[in-house]
Amino acid sequence: MKEMKDNKFETKCVHGAYRAQSAQPQNMPIIQSTTYRYYNAPDVAALFDLDSPNHMYARLGSPTVDYLEQKMALLESGTAGMSTSSGQAANLIALLNICEAGDHVLSGTNIYGGTYNLFNVTLRRLGLDVEFFDQDMSEEEILKLKRPNTKALFGETLGNPALSVLDIEKFARVANAMKVPLIVDNTLATPALCRPIEYGAHIVTHSTTKFADGHGTSIGGCVVEGGNFDWTVKDDDGNLKYPTMAAPDDSYHGLNFYEKFGQAAFCTRLKAVLVRDLGCTMAPMNAYLTHQGLQTLDVRMERHVKNAEAVAKFLKGHPMVDWIIYPGLEGDKYYDLAKKYMPKGASAVMSFGVKGGRKAGEDFLEHLELCSIVVHVGDIHTSVLHPASTTHRQLSEEAQLAAGIDPGLIRLSVGLENVEDIIADLDQALNKVKL
Repeated sequence: MKEMKDNKFETKCVHGAYRAQSAQPQNMPIIQSTTYRYYNAPDVAALFDLDSPNHMYARLGSPTVDYLEQKMALLESGTAGMSTSSGQAANLIALLNICEAGDHVLSGTNIYGGTYNLFNVTLRRLGLDVEFFDQDMSEEEILKLKRPNTKALFGETLGNPALSVLDIEKFARVANAMKVPLIVDNTLATPALCRPIEYGAHIVTHSTTKFADGHGTSIGGCVVEGGNFDWTVKDDDGNLKYPTMAAPDDSYHGLNFYEKFGQAAFCTRLKAVLVRDLGCTMAPMNAYLTHQGLQTLDVRMERHVKNAEAVAKFLKGHPMVDWIIYPGLEGDKYYDLAKKYMPKGASAVMSFGVKGGRKAGEDFLEHLELCSIVVHVGDIHTSVLHPASTTHRQLSEEAQLAAGIDPGLIRLSVGLENVEDIIADLDQALNKVKL
């Protein structure tokens, strides 16, 4: 039988990775059990020694969650996946898997406000030094930021909500020169539009709560391993740079994760250590619903993009709109990069400013009838939000501006309604704004 990885993306969405056996359910089953029964001690011992692929306790995974992880890895051209309770948890454990107190991480500034706060506040309290920089800097300028203790380079395919497009190949070259992994959050682009591993990224993360689920039903996250990083790399003093991956682990009787699990070592350690200890597990029901969402990801993203492009053109020409940022719109600063990395479209999230600034923007929201005011993107419903007063409110105005958040910015996530209805609602709300 033809291997699933050799099929086209649309087929992978529908058929990967669960495949029903004869007389078994066509749809992936929900295994709603906290624990698993065994009949002898050696079988259980093999689980704790990581010598068995079977399950023991739902905090460490379940067959339902496993299928979702396999599907995400398949769609992202990765070698392994690890599901988490949220996108925040995915980014957290991806860094904690290879970093410890005193280490240095480099991150682009134009990232989701929740991630920025995680990096800038919480991780600093844990002893990690996260340094932010302008992702549009040259390779040479970014390389100068490297320190002996730099452990990772981080960016978002599409910045949320700044809508900056990451030059993944440039970042990959920098990461390889620094001998650190490139971690890319691919939430807004999704593997339907961009697969960062194919451009040199080493680790991909997701908030599956967004387009992956697509229906606003299930919170979750995922880490996908590219299997393309050498964890035995040495630091400037000749010591292992990533001992958690390539040195004996005392908690597992001296097991060397990279030696034993190879291209699945990163995700195996995420499950065996980070999820085991921190408990950021995805529930089986959420895995089931997310898996269902992924089956229609390709067709949904096609419609999301088509609607978004029409809405962006409408907003650009509206007399009450001061400016619009959408990488799929010709003339946008990131248009060329979007065409390179997302040739099928620049997703469905955009930002714009209503004439009159912050007060006018708030007035606009109050007149909407069809579009939903929610703290969410990537839904079948068209959604709007004012980030400065919501998702990025923890940041100072200076930090907001550095992250690309203008005080009057409106974030718009275009849904799957009829595009004429979406435009009509935006139009009537804009026309009611009082200057």
